[in-house]
Amino acid sequence: MIRYAELQLATNFSFLEGASHPDELAMTAAALGLAAVGVTDRNSLAGVVQMHVAAKKVGIRPLIGCRLDLTDADSLLAYPTDRAAYARLSRLLTLGKMRAPKGECFIARTDVLAHAEGMLFLLLGPDRRDETFLRELRAWRSGLARGQLYLAASHRYQGDDARRLRWLAGLAEAEGVPLVATNDVLYHGAGRRALADVMTCIRHHTTIDEAGWRLSANAERHLKPAVEMMRLFRDHPDAVARSLEIAEACRFSLEELRYDYPDEVAEGRDPQETLVALTWDGAAKRYPSDRFPGGIPDAVRQTVERELALIAEQRFAPYFLTVHDIVRFAREKDILCQGRGSAANSAVCYCLGITSVDPTEVDLLFERFISSARGEPPDIDVDFEHERREEVIQYIYRKYGRARAGLTATVIRYRARSALREVGKAMGLSADLVARLTGSIWGWGGQGVDEERARKLGVDPDDPRLKRTLELAQELIGFPRHLSQHVGGFVITRGPLSDLCPVANAAMEDRSTIEWDKDDIDALNILKVDVLALGMLTCIHRAFDLIEQVHGQRWALATLPQDDPAVYEMLGRADSLGVFQVESRAQMSMLPRLKPKEFYDLVIEVAIVRPGPIQGGMVHPYLRRRNKVEPVTYPMPALEPVLRRTLGVPLFQEQAMKVAMVGAGFSAEEADQLRRAMAAFRKNGQVERFHDKFIAGMIANGCDPAFAERCFKQIEGFGEYGFPESHAASFALLVYVSAWIKHHHPAIFAAALLNSQPMGFYAPAQIVRDAREHGVTVLPPDVNLSGWDCAVEGSSTLRLGLRLIKGFTQAHADSVVLSRAGGYSDPYDLWRRARLPVAALEKLAKADAFRSVGLDRRAALWAVRALGDQPLPLFARLDGPMAEEPEAPLPAMALGEHVVMDYGSLSLSLKAHPLSLLRDGLPGITPAERLAQTRDGRRLTTAGLVLVRQRPGSAEGVVFITLEDETGIANLVVMPDAFETFRRPIMTARMLAATGRVQNHEGVVHLRVESLIDLTHRLSELTGEKRPSAGPFPKGRNFH
Repeated sequence: MIRYAELQLATNFSFLEGASHPDELAMTAAALGLAAVGVTDRNSLAGVVQMHVAAKKVGIRPLIGCRLDLTDADSLLAYPTDRAAYARLSRLLTLGKMRAPKGECFIARTDVLAHAEGMLFLLLGPDRRDETFLRELRAWRSGLARGQLYLAASHRYQGDDARRLRWLAGLAEAEGVPLVATNDVLYHGAGRRALADVMTCIRHHTTIDEAGWRLSANAERHLKPAVEMMRLFRDHPDAVARSLEIAEACRFSLEELRYDYPDEVAEGRDPQETLVALTWDGAAKRYPSDRFPGGIPDAVRQTVERELALIAEQRFAPYFLTVHDIVRFAREKDILCQGRGSAANSAVCYCLGITSVDPTEVDLLFERFISSARGEPPDIDVDFEHERREEVIQYIYRKYGRARAGLTATVIRYRARSALREVGKAMGLSADLVARLTGSIWGWGGQGVDEERARKLGVDPDDPRLKRTLELAQELIGFPRHLSQHVGGFVITRGPLSDLCPVANAAMEDRSTIEWDKDDIDALNILKVDVLALGMLTCIHRAFDLIEQVHGQRWALATLPQDDPAVYEMLGRADSLGVFQVESRAQMSMLPRLKPKEFYDLVIEVAIVRPGPIQGGMVHPYLRRRNKVEPVTYPMPALEPVLRRTLGVPLFQEQAMKVAMVGAGFSAEEADQLRRAMAAFRKNGQVERFHDKFIAGMIANGCDPAFAERCFKQIEGFGEYGFPESHAASFALLVYVSAWIKHHHPAIFAAALLNSQPMGFYAPAQIVRDAREHGVTVLPPDVNLSGWDCAVEGSSTLRLGLRLIKGFTQAHADSVVLSRAGGYSDPYDLWRRARLPVAALEKLAKADAFRSVGLDRRAALWAVRALGDQPLPLFARLDGPMAEEPEAPLPAMALGEHVVMDYGSLSLSLKAHPLSLLRDGLPGITPAERLAQTRDGRRLTTAGLVLVRQRPGSAEGVVFITLEDETGIANLVVMPDAFETFRRPIMTARMLAATGRVQNHEGVVHLRVESLIDLTHRLSELTGEKRPSAGPFPKGRNFH
């Protein structure tokens, strides 16, 4: 029987060259009956884990290798034969990447020879006869040990293959270097040749019409069966057989990677003993004797003991010590932080101060965090203030060194818009047409442009080139573009990190990343520490500082007054703009229905507007029971303890898992396997076995089949995106804290939000509008009165900071503040004392920031433009300008002009809302404030600036739009058919008029849209321009 192993194969992790995913290649190789399949991406091991996982699934052996492209020699393939050789290959790649800019790798021949022990190398033979190649072959043969070097040859279908292969075979025999056959594979099947050609054009920044010789001459660079390879190499059968010889020699598997985590204790100390001591010490502080006279509650003590035993069994103590130390550092530096995610299911994490979830208040499910059966590492996510997280990251690098700590990678992939943009250019479509097509795609979705939408855009989808472009763009969606750094996932090792995986420079200074992403890390059971950024923590810290500064009170997350009825009443009105997690349209719609009265209600509020409960049909039953419209019942008596707090309706991941355990007879490990299978159900399709057991178990225990199906659908939704109860509780604490600050200190809350931008759903203009609606007096930025940050004057006055001025830097703001003792008298005085460039002064003038010296923006601009770049040193101390120009009378600016320039400089205006100036020219338009007083079902038209567009995945294509006029906001609901009809204005308009019927129910008011009109052109009327223009008004923010 003829057998063959493909040894030269590029996945699509050879960016813009390989035209197939690793799983496609593995499945095809197995279907063709290949003995093994190698992976040799260019100077990279980024795709090897995915190939390893995919090959294992289909039963073919993967060979872990790499193509080395060198700076001073021909390319060759490198295959490690064992674990030690793999470490050398990884170190070699790390060396090349760390000496090169991000995305590049500089490796020389001497580097390869220094790391060559234990590896086999395949020197790639030339595609054309080249007499200089003999010197290259001899150089490698003399530098490597006997038996390490092979000569690789491929059939190129170019007419002279037989002659070229004879020549290469002759060289191989003469030099004692065995010839081996490869097919230099770029894709799994011939059908991907066109995509490979397009990617070649993208890579070379050319078009399909101009690429010429860069394109493949045929579609033969796909996987081939052994029989076909033997036919192509019929004159050299030994070359095919040698592929098996190499495959047998290269026995290394990624399963051999032994991951050694740092001990995290001084030599001679035991990590588990240290963790136990820290845990009980923390428990004593969490449950002090003045509040708990009986000591640590028995239930907590039992939970902690059980968790510590499981941590010891799994040997995870060092990991907990790492996270504890990181949190300790942050708190010592006064950096707000809080653990969340599945780690919040841990009583040990609570005692260590990592999380804020008290196990006495929430029904924890530790198996959601660590399971002895699955033997996988825990995952602890810790959020830090987003503006200070870098201090934490650099602490980790200082403690472990960049040789032992690195951020995981994130694979940046082609989405619908980027794929169509790149393919359109490569196919030679006009820039205008590409822009029109990509402009019709919503956000970062994975759906391209279909024929119907193309017709609506005024293009012919039957045009052969356009049709092919749309097809190829769809194929490219999901392909890797490049590697970036994870937002904060660290891999930390006891020995050199480069022995585990190649390490590269990140784009940011003083950072390095490994080549594998979080899914790769999970597949290999490697521990990851997540150091994440959360803007709301920055906002809360800033607010606490301002409260202390203004009122002399110092609050912390743990000391803030709890269960304030006024705070819950505010949330019940959906007065939650800026409040963490509950400012989205969906959350604002839920708040009046749920009417939170206590902290646990906020836990439910955070979790209920998620795909899990929505997809499982649990939301409305819960609300009906909460509002006493229907009675609270339980599907079986045994589930009452599990579902009592949520009125018999499962809303959390832990509840869904416990329903599987109690109601369907699953073990804790089986329930977690079910959850994890659901998380990947679209990839592996192996859910049905869980489905059948779940439904059968529930019915056997007397449960209603319909309820069982709904529960299963809910778990499926959690696989997409859902909250465990512990995670929701962590977030609910921040909901309450931010709402408390908003209610009691609205000026401070607005200042903290503005000083923490960018974050949240709403832009500064809406934060300012909301503050004014809460009685806050808002004052504009001013050269004599503003600092960099927004500040609070008194208790209810907000002074905007210089940070809001577009293009004005903090360094320039610091100069303004440091030099203004006694105040500035005019722009010349500011220029002379602060020594700002004229360009910076112009930004201040355009922002109307000279009002305190008696100049509006036009007069200030006139004065600034009379200045030079810098005052000469000889005259820098003069008290007045060297020559006074006669004052020229300047015409006053119209209010509309001021508003437009305000938006251009600050993205907001305190002088007037654009709609108030256009209102007289918009007859029949209902102001937003009247919608709440309009009866349900009435038809009307409203208009406003577009603030937010949102198309949640759980909304089945429904789009939510928020408009703003001078009276408030209007919430639009656009059904899928209406969205397709009015897609263009929805996606591009800055100002919209919407006609539809009012939906007014339970305090929630929407306008269900029937038609939309783009009114963006009307904005040009503010300045009297005749040519329609959107001016500086923003497009609005898009969310999913």
